[in-house]
Amino acid sequence: MSLGTYALRRTLLAVPVLVGVSAITFSFVHLVPGDAIDVLAGFQGVDPEARDALREEYGLDDPIWRQYLAWVTDVLALEFGESPITGRDVGATIAERLPRTLALGVAAWLLSLAIGIPAGIVAALNHGRPADELTRLGALAGIATPNFWLGLVLLFIFGVHLGWVRVTPPDAGLASLEMLWFMVLPTITLGTASAALITRLLRASMARELQKAYVRTARAKGLRERTVVLKHVLRNSLTAVVTVAGLQLAILVDGAVVVEQVFAWPGMGQLVVDAVDQRDVPLIQASVLVIAVAVVLANLLVDLVYAALDPRVRYR
Repeated sequence: MSLGTYALRRTLLAVPVLVGVSAITFSFVHLVPGDAIDVLAGFQGVDPEARDALREEYGLDDPIWRQYLAWVTDVLALEFGESPITGRDVGATIAERLPRTLALGVAAWLLSLAIGIPAGIVAALNHGRPADELTRLGALAGIATPNFWLGLVLLFIFGVHLGWVRVTPPDAGLASLEMLWFMVLPTITLGTASAALITRLLRASMARELQKAYVRTARAKGLRERTVVLKHVLRNSLTAVVTVAGLQLAILVDGAVVVEQVFAWPGMGQLVVDAVDQRDVPLIQASVLVIAVAVVLANLLVDLVYAALDPRVRYR
């Protein structure tokens, strides 16, 4: 099976997953007591007739299945509706916040790879030595440290005590030097646990590969140790790392809610929290759908990279 055929099959399999996620999310949102109209009118003494009129205006009085079909039809046309709380277009609201979350998640992911892969290699090549023990200790600390606590500590030390960074995001563009400098602390906070996980996984994978016969054969043929490690051992060890790293990308992009709250980062995390508090159904549905698409795309990318590294995957 060619890589293109395999990619097409995996893409088609992702479609029913997205449909199922959208249906479940839509149903769960409507099972929660109250809606946006209750939040909008509950504290203003609006009479029942006015509430019914608002529900009819936003289509909240239709049966759930009819609301779902109407929503799916609009989504296919890239229309996510209007928020009954803010009156703003939902798609425009998400488009305003999504780039910041993506930038933070991708930066944290790249940092985790930049730290995790070299640290894993060093630990595997120095198995049982002080360098290995030190790396394992650092990885364990990174996994065990809550990211909200680490963020608060970094913010207190470098923002409040030393004054090297701002405590709140600057009023500047995402690509500006001031904003990029502010992103350093949330990037470290978000990427620490992922870097630790990649380190431990790569160390274990490379340690197994180094004990195999082909490594001894390659060394017996006179290949340089650098070639043996980087061209053979590392390549065979990356198949397991790719799977975890790809899923970590989705987790970092979608799971930045706590870190965004700590650093007041105006991304999707704060947007989803506010939408849930206000029962903003259109915004919740669209946000969860965007998150689901990110996870599915990350899984698809993992499958394709895995198949490229190990062609045997295409024929299983």
